[in-house]
Amino acid sequence: MNKIFDPNNPINKLCISGMELEESGNSEDAITMFHKAWHEASDDYERFIASYHIARIQKSVTDKLKWMETSLQCALKINDDNVKSAYPTLYLHIAKCYEKLGDSENAKRNYELSNSAKAAPADEGPFYHGTKADVYGKIKVQNFAKEKCRVLH
Repeated sequence: MNKIFDPNNPINKLCISGMELEESGNSEDAITMFHKAWHEASDDYERFIASYHIARIQKSVTDKLKWMETSLQCALKINDDNVKSAYPTLYLHIAKCYEKLGDSENAKRNYELSNSAKAAPADEGPFYHGTKADVYGKIKVQNFAKEKCRVLH
């Protein structure tokens, strides 16, 4: 199975909307959007994406850790190279949470897991390796192309 980022997936759309809200400084509505994505997710792949975004925006280290671990557990259930490319980032975020909580043993273990899971990302999507990638650029290019097609016809 090879999961490729699909900006038309309803859960991805909710997460993209959440990221746009977050970018505009509207964190409360962003977290609402990410939770909506979580509740509407229909499989481990969608739950992996939604929980990652919920984790990213948490203010509490304990809550961030809980959601990062949830995202990791969902990702581990998916046998897919694109999803596996997220493992290093997930383990790294989990390690940093444990470090902030003063749990050096779990921090060290997760740093080691992050290092051992490192591989070249198989997809350029915004969720697989902990970056926003260029989702906004891709959407702008798609919208620009659609607009150009309308003008030409």
